[in-house]
Amino acid sequence: MRVITFNTQGIEQAADRGFFDWMVKQNADVICLQDLRLREYQLDGDRYHPEGYYPYFFDAFEDGYSGVAIYTRQVPKAIMTGLGFELCDTQGRFIQADFDKVSVSSLHIPSGLKSFSAQQTKEEFMSHFLGHLKKTLRKRRDFIFCGTLNTAHRPMDLSNWYANQTVSGFLPSERAWMEEMLGDLGFVDAFREINKAERQFTWWPDYNRARTLNEGARLDYQITTANLRKMVKNVSIFKDQMFSEHAPLTIDYDGDF
Repeated sequence: MRVITFNTQGIEQAADRGFFDWMVKQNADVICLQDLRLREYQLDGDRYHPEGYYPYFFDAFEDGYSGVAIYTRQVPKAIMTGLGFELCDTQGRFIQADFDKVSVSSLHIPSGLKSFSAQQTKEEFMSHFLGHLKKTLRKRRDFIFCGTLNTAHRPMDLSNWYANQTVSGFLPSERAWMEEMLGDLGFVDAFREINKAERQFTWWPDYNRARTLNEGARLDYQITTANLRKMVKNVSIFKDQMFSEHAPLTIDYDGDF
């Protein structure tokens, strides 16, 4: 099973830059998209509905803002939208597709970079989501949570990490949240099961040739339940073409879900 996650920073912009042309060539089973910035009724064109895929969307209430999607080759047994708290559900930040054995979701945790209040909002979201993760551990199925967490886990996941310890995305409280998820709760950072190298980034700021110089951060993840740890077979970050400031993250899992 091949799963791709990608933050579009506007699905129209990504499409204009060739994302869907690239996507249909990847032979992926599930593609999770974040930050669409268009509502479903605005996505009726053929280019947003490539042949062979079933698309599912969860919009923000506000036009031109946020929104997530899942494209899948197989019709899911069920689709779930939202997580039951306003910050997520009014901003279109979570959608989940349930298959026979595994649930795959597209998730977008808000950024806290703009202001102190934005950081408070981010931490509120993270707290709610951690509660959701704890609930999933009681269920008899496996999960793959795909998307932008807007947090670099460790120094190896962020360029110039020492100077960024007081910046949203690498605060001690955010890294502690990651450690609780990947340590105490036993969830798995699927990318790091295969690739242990430093400077493996999925996002680069749009200035000063950051992508060329590889000055960025790993903000996009596929987080799985522990049973899937040994099923991670291949991982890759696609950097050859710029669809947004983020890069698509592709992971192959052994087996048919």
